[in-house]
Amino acid sequence: MLHRNEGALDRAVRLTIGIVLLPGGLLLLDGLQGGVLGLVLATIGLFGLVSGTTGFCPLYLPFGFSTVKGKPSKVRSS
Repeated sequence: MLHRNEGALDRAVRLTIGIVLLPGGLLLLDGLQGGVLGLVLATIGLFGLVSGTTGFCPLYLPFGFSTVKGKPSKVRSS
């Protein structure tokens, strides 16, 4: 089972970055037409939205890192 490893500020920053980068990469930097920079930024934005929404970052796992204050709670799997 996955544990929540993102605190409130971390999640808010990730959601904000995702909201900016996903449409920016797809629309403004031609990600929809196959522009490499646009696709890279849109992918980073999508990762930010997903991890900010779930409260779990897989990149934190290898380092045992967590921005949750106190004891981390479990993330429910659907």
